[in-house]
Amino acid sequence: MDTTLPKNKLILIGIMGAIAVSLGALGAHFLKSKLETGLITTDQLNGFDTAVKYQMYHVLGMLLLVILNKLFPNKFFGWAYALFFWGIILFSGSLYFLCTRNLLGAEWLKFLGPITPLGGICFVLGWLSICLAVLKTDKKA
Repeated sequence: MDTTLPKNKLILIGIMGAIAVSLGALGAHFLKSKLETGLITTDQLNGFDTAVKYQMYHVLGMLLLVILNKLFPNKFFGWAYALFFWGIILFSGSLYFLCTRNLLGAEWLKFLGPITPLGGICFVLGWLSICLAVLKTDKKA
């Protein structure tokens, strides 16, 4: 059995995990301190925190998918990995900008609002892809 892991995917996972931790710290410290100024609201801070959590959950999911795909090669694990990646970009990425648009002085960023649910759909489809991978693996046995 080939035990080599895809370095590019693991590097991407490491970078995205580091970004999630860094943005979590930014939210917990810097953004929280801006509540008094009115440049960020409690709802925006909570939205930012949700984006960080979903990013980290799905980064960990991507790591698990790399391992699962090594153990049980299946195209649906690859689809789930890609869907989680795009979910992070669309869902978490849009929320980061939407929740900090006042602070950034970029109210025009509210155009990103409709993009957030597309990222959520990517997450759901990614999880369903894992189900498909399991169903397809069962048929091979």
